[in-house]
Amino acid sequence: MGLIKTILFIVFFMYVFKFLAKLFAPFLLKKVANKMQEKAAEQFRNQQPKSTVKEGETVIDKAPSSHTSGKKTVGEYVDFEEIE
Repeated sequence: MGLIKTILFIVFFMYVFKFLAKLFAPFLLKKVANKMQEKAAEQFRNQQPKSTVKEGETVIDKAPSSHTSGKKTVGEYVDFEEIE
């Protein structure tokens, strides 16, 4: 009799857990998604550089490099084929 009672309790608690999970899962998922969104927004705000450049002003970030070997690199050669 004890084994049947134990199995019935396990099945009952499984159904109760399943029912409660269906009720509370949307709220928990929404809360987790909002927290992740806030965290991503905070990281994005922290990545934005603090710039002293006025709007519309041109800024060059990289200085041209000087080639010590005297050989200029023009770029990659691409072979084009005519299509008729």
